[in-house]
Amino acid sequence: MNKPGFQPSLKGRALRLLSQREHSRAELERKLAPHEEVPGELAKALDELQARDFINDGRAVDSLVNRRAGKLGSARIQQELALKGLSGEAVAEALENLKDTEFSRAQAVWQKKFSDLPQDPHERAKHMRFLMTRGFSAEVVRRVVKGDGLDEEPLD
Repeated sequence: MNKPGFQPSLKGRALRLLSQREHSRAELERKLAPHEEVPGELAKALDELQARDFINDGRAVDSLVNRRAGKLGSARIQQELALKGLSGEAVAEALENLKDTEFSRAQAVWQKKFSDLPQDPHERAKHMRFLMTRGFSAEVVRRVVKGDGLDEEPLD
C-alpha cells in the first residue's frame, strides 16, 4: 500500500509498466512524460533502465509480434509497431518472418470466424473486409476467401 501523498519515482513507474509487459523506450517516454518534474530526469531514468537491459526494443518487438500474430496480418502489426515507436532492423526482420506464415494465419482467423466459403458476392465482400481490417494483404485475403488450401491438412 502506498502512503497518502506518496509519488513513485519515474524509474519506479517505468518498472511497474515493464513488469506488466515489454514497452519500447518511446512508449515509456510518452507515458511517463506527464510525471517528469525536472527536465532531463526521465531521460536519465530511462537511460539507466536501458543500460541494465530492462528496456529492450528487440524484446518489445518480439513480444508484440507473439501476442498479435495469431489474430492480425503483417500490415496491422507493422502499424502497431510504428505506433509504439519501434522501427529498424528488428522490426524488418520480424515482418519478414511473418510473411512466411501470412496465408496460414489468415486462413486460421477466417476459419474461426466463418468456416464456410461465401455463397454470394455480398457475403464474399463481408469476408474480405473482415480479413482486410485485420491487416492481411489483398492477395492473401483473395486466396483465403476463394478457398485455396482448404482441402489441405492444417499446419500446427
